[in-house]
Amino acid sequence: MISISSVSKTFGSGARRTVALDNVSLTVQRGEIYGVVGQSGAGKSTLIRTVNLLERPDSGSVTVDGLDLTSLGNQQLRVARQGIGMVFQHFNLLSSRSVAGNVELALEVTGVEARERRRRAAEILDLVGLTAKAGSYPSQLSGGQKQRVGIARALAARPSVLLSDEATSALDPETTRSILELLRTINSELGLTVLLITHEMDVVKTVCDSAALLEAGRLVEHGKLVDLISTPGSRLARDLFPLGAVPPRPGTTVIDITFSGGNADRPVIAQLARDHNTDVSILGAAIETIAGNQAGRTRLELPGDAAANAAAITDLRSQGLLVEIVEGNAA
Repeated sequence: MISISSVSKTFGSGARRTVALDNVSLTVQRGEIYGVVGQSGAGKSTLIRTVNLLERPDSGSVTVDGLDLTSLGNQQLRVARQGIGMVFQHFNLLSSRSVAGNVELALEVTGVEARERRRRAAEILDLVGLTAKAGSYPSQLSGGQKQRVGIARALAARPSVLLSDEATSALDPETTRSILELLRTINSELGLTVLLITHEMDVVKTVCDSAALLEAGRLVEHGKLVDLISTPGSRLARDLFPLGAVPPRPGTTVIDITFSGGNADRPVIAQLARDHNTDVSILGAAIETIAGNQAGRTRLELPGDAAANAAAITDLRSQGLLVEIVEGNAA
């Protein structure tokens, strides 16, 4: 649905030249919610703005629904953008227009006649739960309500793709959850493909099917969350299940066990202690529902060095579990 191929983008020149994107390639499948994560300055906003060519890349191509946007002229691009909705961090609502008026604006600029604009605005405000606020103005709304108006405006022209640029970062946790639930609902009910950027892993684990990690303009890691969870050394998987620092305990082996799917509800730890007659200490655990599947990570401490626990580790891996020996704790 969205194909970003070898895209690079720089700003400035000479000593002030900044590489925002460095040969980035990723693909978003039709109907999925894809999250792009990274710290400030990683290139996330630049990346999402290349999808609708608000930022034209220096090189590479961007294809949306089979159409290469980077090959289009200005008039063709304006038409193509009607199929791409965008939600902004700071709402960008017109204070002089009512809620319904803000939603209608997206249709007004494309020449939709007034009666159809009003009908569509009412329809989409019902979807986002703001029918009662249609005549209100932005100054009368909460932050969450303003963002719902922003989402409604982005959906007004019936796009096939929705871009979300840090849409929840200005909201409190409870409001964030409600907005993420709304994104998942419209993704399901409307069949929308959603590409969102965020610096919050909670957003990724709550709503995304796939994710990518950007650092200094480079794509470090990407894939479906269910696959990343089972990938040794995955940084995204580690951040999905943060277990904190490992206490220094000489003479022991500390391992991380990742559970997913059918492994999540098995008595693995009890069986490990029983079958290998060993004392097992639980140092930490995290369980989440990721992309609709229950998954988790448990950190265990076993007496003895890695060699002494080789049979136990091999046994765990033979059960289809991802087992990683935590660095610095295998004597």
